[in-house]
Amino acid sequence: MLMKEATSHLTKSELAHIGSGEVAYIRKMRTEEVAKCFPEAPDIDPNVDLWALFGADGTPTLLTDNRSSTFFKAAEDELKTVSLH
Repeated sequence: MLMKEATSHLTKSELAHIGSGEVAYIRKMRTEEVAKCFPEAPDIDPNVDLWALFGADGTPTLLTDNRSSTFFKAAEDELKTVSLH
């Protein structure tokens, strides 16, 4: 209830920037998604597992084939990681 009340008073822009510079999320990516978020990435073997680190506002930060690297990068940037379901 409280969250519903709080978000009804925020603009989309304000909501998108909550946690900016403090929170990040990690998610597995499919090869076909890479070009959208990481246009500078080279062609990648579709059999490789990919992981990406994103800022709270969805800004892509890191693309890697090593999940642990995303946590190290988040820690290096002093970001708290959250789970998405």
